[in-house]
Amino acid sequence: MKYVKAEMILPGDLVREIQKYIQGEYLYIPLQLETRKKWGEKSGTRVLIQNRNKDIRCKYASGYKIKDLAEEFFLSEHSIKKIIYAKE
Repeated sequence: MKYVKAEMILPGDLVREIQKYIQGEYLYIPLQLETRKKWGEKSGTRVLIQNRNKDIRCKYASGYKIKDLAEEFFLSEHSIKKIIYAKE
């Protein structure tokens, strides 16, 4: 996250109003809920995991054993079971 000086982007009146509550401290202003992305959407991790899970389900359906899938994907057998039996 990159810090931006408030006076560079906010009107002076607003900066003075904020200074009534906080001075010389860092202030985080979160995104509005409508613009907030879900975990992994920005980095692409969400898609990678979805593709991995799809691959696991396909291999299981074609006869792979849970133990073999756990070794191949470096996951526990419990994690493989959760992926296989998850409702999509």
